[in-house]
Amino acid sequence: MGFKKPQSNFELTMSIRPVYLDNHATTPVDERVLAAMLPYFREIFGNPASNSHVYGWEAEAAVKQTREVLAAAINASPEEIVFTSGATEANNLAIKGVAEAYFQKGQHIITVATEHKAVLDPCQYLKTLGFEITILPVQKDGLINLTELEQVIRPETILVSVMAANNEIGVLQPIAEIGEICRHRQILFHTDAAQAIGKIPLDVQALKIDLMSLTAHKIYGAKGIGALYVRRRNLRVQLAPQQHGGGHERGMRSGTLYTPQIVGFGKAVEIALAEQVTENQRLLELRQKLWGQISTLPGIHLNGHPTQRLAGNLNISVEGVDGAALSLGLQPVVAVSSGSACTSTNTAPSHVLTALGNSEQLAYASVRFGIGRFNTPEEMDIVAKQAIATIESLRKQATLV
Repeated sequence: MGFKKPQSNFELTMSIRPVYLDNHATTPVDERVLAAMLPYFREIFGNPASNSHVYGWEAEAAVKQTREVLAAAINASPEEIVFTSGATEANNLAIKGVAEAYFQKGQHIITVATEHKAVLDPCQYLKTLGFEITILPVQKDGLINLTELEQVIRPETILVSVMAANNEIGVLQPIAEIGEICRHRQILFHTDAAQAIGKIPLDVQALKIDLMSLTAHKIYGAKGIGALYVRRRNLRVQLAPQQHGGGHERGMRSGTLYTPQIVGFGKAVEIALAEQVTENQRLLELRQKLWGQISTLPGIHLNGHPTQRLAGNLNISVEGVDGAALSLGLQPVVAVSSGSACTSTNTAPSHVLTALGNSEQLAYASVRFGIGRFNTPEEMDIVAKQAIATIESLRKQATLV
């Protein structure tokens, strides 16, 4: 008898698919998005920068169309859209680009304790170069205090960076009020809208946003493509490029544009906007269904504002259980995260949850349920049942120790 090679862990895992509730980390590509992208891998494969033949013209036209779609989605002009590899690069370009362009005006930047590491880390890097960084705390519900924001603004403040929708707790910051404060004080306002685009209305003119980071893979587009809105109208925002080598994107971001991803980004935004109202209502109902069952247990804490949050976000902390054991107990049935996917290898508790005032124990014993487009009511019942059984089992074991 021949030797049969054991199945790999990957093969074993793939044979039993858990319910996917990690849609804040990434989303599957929508079939409609994939269909829009496919022709640009083989049939329409030209380089958008090749302006001497039809292949390049076709690709350039596709890129131009997506620029128009993104611009219309946020009430900008197409020339204000700069394509990047994702929101992380867009955040770095916005923060470092402003710092380099405006350092003679001032070297003070304000951000928030619950920001994504793609904002906090560039700010910490700038601190090593001599910039002063003020990190605002948040209230227990995850929202900043607008009075505190006004109080920390100085004459040398050049940038305020506050994310629109938090990636861990889903909290929606008061972007319109922040934009008004910044515009009145003539300070640039940047917002990381990676989790917000397509999910909540975004109007850069009404919200007085100067720079906004976007990405496709949170709204059922492909990974590896994002964009930065850079205001050109009225007082034009100056931005020092952080990537050189060809002068693409009006000199702000060099590199051959990835046409298939860009086309998919545009399609993903179109779909999200068309379905935004009905999808938000559906996601809210799923969230309430899941929370309604899990919250029957004692010692379950909702992290973040109860209503001013993304419809598909449910982040909870559980008293009396070990965080690692909780995650392990959920894994066979549901794919979830305890926090940001970008910091999931970090053994420290979530900086977002500790910023809310949670103890380390509660921060460790937390679960982020990210409900998405392809989840169903039946799945919420399955997940709730597994969560309740896991929590009760772990608490029972704890009492026997």
